[in-house]
Amino acid sequence: MTRRLAIMFAAGVLLAGLNPQAGWAQADSGVAKSGDARTIIPLADGWRFHLGDSGDASAGTSFNDLAWSPVSVPHTWNHVGYYRSDPSSHRNRADNIDKTQGTGWYRLHFTPSTDLHGKRAWLEFDAASRIASVWLNGKKLGEHAGGFSRFRLDATDALELGRVNTLAVRVDNTAPATGASATADVLPLTGDFFVHGGLYRPVRLIAVEPIHIDLADFGGSGVFATTTSATAAAARVAVRTRITNADRHAGTARVTASLIDADGRTAASMQRSLKFAGAATQDAALTLDVASPHRWQGVDDPYLYTLSIDVTDADGRLLDRVRQPFGIRTIRIDPDRGLFLNDKHVQLRGVGYHQDREGKGWAIDSADVAADVAIMREMGVNAIRLTHYQHGQTIHDLADRYGLLLWDEIPLVSAWTRRGELEPRAALIDNARQQMRELIHQNGNHPSVVSWGIANEVDFGNSFPAFLTGYADGKAPDPIPLLKILQDVAHAEDSSRQTALATCCEGRLFDQGVAIPTTAAAADLGGANRYFGWYFGVPGDLGPHLDMLHAKRPQQPLSVTEYGAGGATSIHTDDVRGGAIDSRGVTQPEEYESYIHEEAWKTLKARPYLWATFLWNSFDFATTIRTEGDAQDINTKGLVTYDRGIRKDAYYFYKANWTQTPTIHINGRRYVDRAYRVTDISVYSNAVSTELVLNGRPLGPRGDCPDRICVWKGVALDVGTNKLVARGGATEDRVEWTLSPDAAANVRIDTGAIVAAPARARYGSDAFFTGGKAGTLNKPAEYGKPAVSATIMGAAEVAVAATYREGRFRYAIPLADGRYRVTLTFVEPSLAAGERVFDVTANGKTIVKAIDIARVTGGAAKALQRSATVAVRGGVLDLGFEPIKGDAIVSAIEIVR
Repeated sequence: MTRRLAIMFAAGVLLAGLNPQAGWAQADSGVAKSGDARTIIPLADGWRFHLGDSGDASAGTSFNDLAWSPVSVPHTWNHVGYYRSDPSSHRNRADNIDKTQGTGWYRLHFTPSTDLHGKRAWLEFDAASRIASVWLNGKKLGEHAGGFSRFRLDATDALELGRVNTLAVRVDNTAPATGASATADVLPLTGDFFVHGGLYRPVRLIAVEPIHIDLADFGGSGVFATTTSATAAAARVAVRTRITNADRHAGTARVTASLIDADGRTAASMQRSLKFAGAATQDAALTLDVASPHRWQGVDDPYLYTLSIDVTDADGRLLDRVRQPFGIRTIRIDPDRGLFLNDKHVQLRGVGYHQDREGKGWAIDSADVAADVAIMREMGVNAIRLTHYQHGQTIHDLADRYGLLLWDEIPLVSAWTRRGELEPRAALIDNARQQMRELIHQNGNHPSVVSWGIANEVDFGNSFPAFLTGYADGKAPDPIPLLKILQDVAHAEDSSRQTALATCCEGRLFDQGVAIPTTAAAADLGGANRYFGWYFGVPGDLGPHLDMLHAKRPQQPLSVTEYGAGGATSIHTDDVRGGAIDSRGVTQPEEYESYIHEEAWKTLKARPYLWATFLWNSFDFATTIRTEGDAQDINTKGLVTYDRGIRKDAYYFYKANWTQTPTIHINGRRYVDRAYRVTDISVYSNAVSTELVLNGRPLGPRGDCPDRICVWKGVALDVGTNKLVARGGATEDRVEWTLSPDAAANVRIDTGAIVAAPARARYGSDAFFTGGKAGTLNKPAEYGKPAVSATIMGAAEVAVAATYREGRFRYAIPLADGRYRVTLTFVEPSLAAGERVFDVTANGKTIVKAIDIARVTGGAAKALQRSATVAVRGGVLDLGFEPIKGDAIVSAIEIVR
């Protein structure tokens, strides 16, 4: 915008203060931006907001919105998800949560300058969730269905220059649960994330000449550029530009495409003259040949040119201009060797990312996104899966700038039909097509974008119970027809990139009668969301499973698109193998999340055929289907907390493995009040040699630690404060733990529990064992059903007695020499008398002989205790559980000096 135009625009706003409705908020003129002939006016401040449907009268110019709340855009009314453990330190708390899904209204009063006379005016919304209806001065401009993509509406005929204009927007983020909902055919229909409502990305007014680069291009720039070939010697870039003549009369124009290097020199340029009919749009195809191109080489060298498209008239007057950063690069993906960027192999180490932050929800700004990217880059990330919907301009620009590679996708997540229906409705199919086209048109010029994701986890088949889906007789809708439609749309819109799809379920073991569709072949690139050791199986299953998928489709490149575990920073374990994890409940210790990532990365890095790996997730995020860990309505699989306040231990595992940045991190740092005197200590370190010091005492160095995990076994803590210092070169980390006199002298083990249950005396989780397997009388949480705690007769501590270890197993418990009272708690889960008989030994001497719990107690779920006095010599008490018939079992061990 010229200085004169900017002054006139501001004066128009000032004069509007004389309007009879002078109390109305006015749009802050701010700094009106210009692309020379194109004028861009931000509409950020001065909005009024009302939650609820106040009717179409709210769209009129005479409606009085003084009672509405003043807000700025980006804005959402939703605040979802909070941590239960420390509410006072968080912005989201139980008392300020707002999970309302419904209608909200926005109104803005602004005065555009008369200098815009003769221009075409467009309103641009970077996102409005889920659907939006827009009026200007009481005239309805149109609607948009889809909460993630940019859209524009032609406001020319409704805009009144030099006068107060009223912009009204109704948004609706109602959950599409029924056919009565206006959002019922708008993706996503479901998903493990909360769909916030509002104008949560920027809004602006754009003014252009009648002949201009098309603004009705599915929210895109009207320009689509593709590197068709690139070597060190030469590159070719194909540029397609859509030009619109909004005038009723025929016209002519010249289109010039140029690539400008970082020093401002023109590296390539081409012109083409066009003749337009009145009210017509046409494409201009141009080819740019670049000698000795400086290629975009990811994080190693993210070099960017500027792609400039100029439209001029016959006299050389600039009519319109679009400028965008552009990277020259080629990508190919080999099914056996992975991804090659400009013929150089790149191992993609990625994360999933949601546009969500505590206190702001989805109404984040560019600074928030930049801060998130900085956290990810610090960890060594070079790829991001933008889940599970289209993300905004900022993350794409930052990925271009820093050389990060992106997986973009649309919000086709888990469901594509209404409850109980086996076929998607035509309106939903149209919406899926629309969102795919918007995704590609808006992001196709970014060198960072590798693939177009067409769906996520649409292969559950009939694995969900009928009470959740409404499908009877084991039936489930077939996703393949819709996937084929989206595959065809993506290839038609952008033949230069491959499509991708993330699956959940192929090759997993389900109950008899469960049928899982094979969807992976519906896209060019495969992606596997696999949570071995969390939702199913054990961590060691991951490698053989991936090998099976690779062998099944050897010509399709395979990636891992989700893996991980929940991690609550206030919940801890003494041994990650001590008991069953509660993947849908509260038992989610931070240490177990680290364990899953340690084991998974060992597997993934050993498989060069994987073209990318994306862990789940970079940050905790809001969802309303979870009560887990120490949080409500939060998915806790992030490596960083929702408020970005804590980088969990697992974050530093990847930083030590993925970066050259000197990294030393003591694990279990937030497990401050220790249950046991003796413990193993692990440190994530990429130092050549790592030292550990406890209260000034060196514990010895560790060098060349496998997988960057240095371990000191059997470290004896001191009573009171324990100051730990880990050092590697000039880098160090410090923590302080405490050990009570009771924990130093005595040992209480909640057997079969990965997290010790609260009790009158302090118990630790199951530890010091060899053999056996963990079990519980509690019923864990399942889909749509809460956990159920066991009832145990005669138990002083029911929660402790509810878990157990069974089989043939031993405990080697470190203790100071002396005499101890050992009390064992037994509970029979289900067997009848005579079906379980076993001995218990202490240092080889029998202390419990041929015990038959059910015979003694008279049945299951009844507690029984046995005690004995033992002498410890040599610092270890060895308890052996030896089956005579069936398995041995124990529910709690208490050893008191």
